[in-house]
Amino acid sequence: MKTLNYQTLKESNYDGFILEDAPVRVLQFGEGNFLRGFVDYFIDVMNEKANFNSKVTLVQPISQGAFRLKDIINEQQGLYTLYLQGFQDGKEVREKRVISTVKNCLNAYEDWDTVLELAKNKDLRFITCNTTEAGIVYDPSCQLNDTPAHSYPAKLTQFLYARWKQNLPGFIILACELIDNNGKELEKFVLQHAKDWNLEEEFIKWIQNENIFCSTLVDRIVTGYPRQEADHLNAENGYIDQTLDTGEIFGVWVIEGPQSIAKEFPFKEAGLPIILTDNHKPYKERKVRILNGAHTSMVLGAFLAGQTIVRDCMYDPTISAYLNKAIYEEIIPTLSLSKEDCEEFAHAVSERFKNPFIDHELLSISLNSTAKWKARVMPSLLGYVEKFGKLPKALSTSLASYIAFYRGKELTEDGLKAINPVTKKEYTIKDDAAVLEFYANNANRSNEELVSLVLSNEEFWGQDLSQIPDLEEEVLADLNLIDEKGAMEAMKACVE
Repeated sequence: MKTLNYQTLKESNYDGFILEDAPVRVLQFGEGNFLRGFVDYFIDVMNEKANFNSKVTLVQPISQGAFRLKDIINEQQGLYTLYLQGFQDGKEVREKRVISTVKNCLNAYEDWDTVLELAKNKDLRFITCNTTEAGIVYDPSCQLNDTPAHSYPAKLTQFLYARWKQNLPGFIILACELIDNNGKELEKFVLQHAKDWNLEEEFIKWIQNENIFCSTLVDRIVTGYPRQEADHLNAENGYIDQTLDTGEIFGVWVIEGPQSIAKEFPFKEAGLPIILTDNHKPYKERKVRILNGAHTSMVLGAFLAGQTIVRDCMYDPTISAYLNKAIYEEIIPTLSLSKEDCEEFAHAVSERFKNPFIDHELLSISLNSTAKWKARVMPSLLGYVEKFGKLPKALSTSLASYIAFYRGKELTEDGLKAINPVTKKEYTIKDDAAVLEFYANNANRSNEELVSLVLSNEEFWGQDLSQIPDLEEEVLADLNLIDEKGAMEAMKACVE
């Protein structure tokens, strides 16, 4: 078979939307699966449905390894096949789309002069990025004359300086890294580099006045290259695509910025699930507390009850009822967005958990559950107590399940070893060393002693949870029930 390109696509009789020629209006730092399955998908749909008429140039922000993705992307003329799949409106859905929004791919370390030349492009208006959580950092060793600078904020400062010297307008910058206030953090570090490099005051004012640094919230699981299915899909398509991408059908992009962005970024006309707001934090709260909080509340107890993947939990009547109680009765009432908005999101979350194309293992979600419980579940528990003056039953039980899951006996280099009470199989608890050492050192404590030590551990929670009225007694009772009758019975007790 031939490699995917525009000619091959024509020969394969593909009848979907394709945009072969358009000006490059988007520069994207990051060429990985996520951006191609999320941002570039949205741009492709805007090209089709709202005449956005924009191509994207990708920039690999790090040196290439043995697998030269840049070369493969360019050989395929930027084309790749995206499959979005999941459970939607009660049905199994799988959509195929050839994405034609990417023009080419450059590598910052091989093509830096070419990257800087793009600063002269008058059509260029948007910069998107996802350089991982570690990408937006301040590195004082970076210098203006580096080719390129090591960190992404320093590279962006170099690019913006080249743009300013052309006396051209600035950019709408859409940061997609998974850190708090990603856009504002990026702007802060760019300004710091400009000052440290003693660049002109006029340039610094241009950064602040002519560029919009948008903090954004991205929400879609992108599962990437379907290694096990690739040969079958290529045969079905009639071409070889080495950059196949897959993701869930659900997707939401929340962009914090002025409403004027909508005039240039036509997501409304394209019917896309993009929300433009002056404050993205309530939406982040909704995602963290409902989606991530539901995961963390459910997975440890479900694992101790013998389950292994998220999807199967959704078809267990006890676990699903427990999860629904946690979400609809205990988490949603504590959130700032409207009840209707939160319940609509929660319904989508339930369908995402049922995704037949993703085997999301409970044990993989359990990684670092101490920090996850603090960030994702504890705020809902505290908010519920403050609002209603009583404990939320399901969330309290999730804390008991967390303690039961973490009771291991043998600390090894891999983690803390424990035995599943239902399957009788060994599993490995993975968390920060201090957390694992705490549980290993207290493995022989009584339930009463252990619950007291865990709840009062301010290093875990940032406060003494044992001071919350009745919480210690409730968690102890739940932990005893887990030991006596099992985690399933503890969840059942929440919904009876």
